[in-house]
Amino acid sequence: MAQKNQEKGSTGGLPAATTPDRVRNVVLVGHSGAGKTTLVEALLAASGTIDRAGSVTAGTTVGDHDPAAVRQQRSVALSCAPLEHAGVRVNLLDTPGYGDFVGELRAGLRAADAALFVVSAVDGMDAATAALWEECAAVDLPRAVAVARLDHPRADFDEAVALCQRVFGDNVLPLHLPMLGDDGESVAGLLALVTRRVHDYSAGLPATVREPDPQHLPAIAESRGELIEGIIAESEDETLMDRYLDGAEIETGVLVDDLEKAVARGHFYPVLPVCAATGVGLDVLLDALVSAFPPPLARPLPAVTGPDGSPRPPLAGDPDGPLVAEVVRTTVDRHLGRICLVRVFSGTLRPEQTVHVSGHGRADRGHPDHDTDERIGHVYRPLGAALREVAGCAAGDICAITRVGGAETGDTVSAKDDPLLIAPWEMPEPLLPVAVAARRPGDADALARSLDRLIVGDPTLRLERNPQTHQLVLWCMGEAHADVVLDRLRAGGAELDTEPVRVPLRETFTLAATGHGRHVKQSGGHGQYAVCDIEVEPLPRGGGFEFVDRVVGGAVPHHFVPAVEKGVRAQLARGPLAGQPVVDVRVTLVDGRAHSVDSSDAAFQAAGALALRDAAERGGPALLEPVDTVVVRVADSAVGAVLGDLSGRRGRVLGTESDPDAEGRTLIRAEVPALELLRYAVELRSLTAGTGTFRRTFSHYTPTPIPTPTPTPK
Repeated sequence: MAQKNQEKGSTGGLPAATTPDRVRNVVLVGHSGAGKTTLVEALLAASGTIDRAGSVTAGTTVGDHDPAAVRQQRSVALSCAPLEHAGVRVNLLDTPGYGDFVGELRAGLRAADAALFVVSAVDGMDAATAALWEECAAVDLPRAVAVARLDHPRADFDEAVALCQRVFGDNVLPLHLPMLGDDGESVAGLLALVTRRVHDYSAGLPATVREPDPQHLPAIAESRGELIEGIIAESEDETLMDRYLDGAEIETGVLVDDLEKAVARGHFYPVLPVCAATGVGLDVLLDALVSAFPPPLARPLPAVTGPDGSPRPPLAGDPDGPLVAEVVRTTVDRHLGRICLVRVFSGTLRPEQTVHVSGHGRADRGHPDHDTDERIGHVYRPLGAALREVAGCAAGDICAITRVGGAETGDTVSAKDDPLLIAPWEMPEPLLPVAVAARRPGDADALARSLDRLIVGDPTLRLERNPQTHQLVLWCMGEAHADVVLDRLRAGGAELDTEPVRVPLRETFTLAATGHGRHVKQSGGHGQYAVCDIEVEPLPRGGGFEFVDRVVGGAVPHHFVPAVEKGVRAQLARGPLAGQPVVDVRVTLVDGRAHSVDSSDAAFQAAGALALRDAAERGGPALLEPVDTVVVRVADSAVGAVLGDLSGRRGRVLGTESDPDAEGRTLIRAEVPALELLRYAVELRSLTAGTGTFRRTFSHYTPTPIPTPTPTPK
């Protein structure tokens, strides 16, 4: 989204604004390599939005404008591609299929009113796609399935449909069947089951619609009965099933009408064969997106409150109503500055309009909860990375706006005189740490600027400045996400290196011990004199630090006791064993000596530190490492493998239980040393085929040998 169209006002053949009933917002989901981006480009070409597939200026081909995407050879960011078909604008939201970029997927789901699952006729689908279907089902999001890549020699449409039915469940039925060409191998057309017509693509798009040949009739009859029964079962007309069972012919118009209503309600899920390379099925798919998927007002709109949390009336989705829009993606362009991809839920966004930007901040971003008035710049129609200026964006539509310097992904844009707030969507916690450092001291500012640009737009990226290890740690979703983040940092001018992530350790005493500290110096006629004796004893884990004054007879004058404590604390912070802070000890000052002239606070600070170092030689110092409580969510079939892996990580399993929120899944609770979790986000994904997730919270410290840090990938 980095290139502005040079022809001011050009919209690529799309109207500048429209009413909500003439808009469809569709998110394309599926595993990486299923063919989502290729399908989007083919649909753009089939609708006349672009001259040919691949001609869009960045953003709708894999990584045209993004070096990270070029290197990974897959989509890594959400892209919006609007087209017009049958007088309706369809905003296609192309999402990355790889699990590391789930933040972009979540943003696409938030902006959409329906989902098109793209399933490869060659490779099937992954477990994450199956889990996403269940997630969409939980909110009754309308869905359809496009079986793509039919031109591949190993394509098997029937097997892909059978897989979808096994994984997705009931009411997943094909509306069309592929028709082979004269060579008996290539797909030359579609057999429409409802209308019993042939869509012949031998002469290209648009298809020639004709009567089927005699050899096609058995295949149509075999699949049509099941489809009609599925449609009638979801019909609001309860008499249809009786009529059908009595042998009555149900009118095609009635079937089509009931089918479209069932799809829009999220109760029926049509399967459509499509081939981006040959054009087969593209026009049929466009018709389905327009006629079967619901307009924005047919879906529940998000609840709103005042910025202070006060209740507000629900939105009506009126283009003339109060302005409410949500930032679903943010990028920073060198020329245009911050660009926000926005879904408008109510009202109309116009250029040069003063709006209110509010949002829930994050401490790790240095951006707290915020409310500010800003004057936006232009309103654009995004087409991948190209921006085409328009006169406005009405409720239900998606656009891009500029000059909103304080906006972040997830923020709400509303009217200045009636500010509102939408609760942000839920994002998974990034759990793969990558430590970065400026290559040279002079590179620190460039690194900070690049980090600011990235964090603004990526809610799955967390920045931690660890005060104990003094490392700058980026928490990412996985290795691919980390690679993209590092590539973008370097592309932004940051000279940086990665380094092993250091886990903050602690030291403690395991035995009671005594310590003697004597600090005596003579310099230039002025002396320094202080002697103190201490007793050190371990406390239970979590006991912290206690200092006790038990001196009698004034051996250490009362006003010097705080200096002894200060010296002890300073030595505890440095750690006598491995330079790590000492915790869970009680230090008691029992005796000492002072000089009436040469004693001072500085002398007793030094004596206190020496006394602790002396006690450490006999106190059995030991290292403590942090232990986290982890909750791992996995499929039942993967429980054994995950339990064995946790055991190999020095983990202690606390118990397992069925996941109350998902059938067929198990929650495993365990305590695992933090050092063993540095790459667990990557290794759990590998162990569970991408379906396992976990969360972690700090639990306690426990004794450990001095570990060797696990290096992070560069």
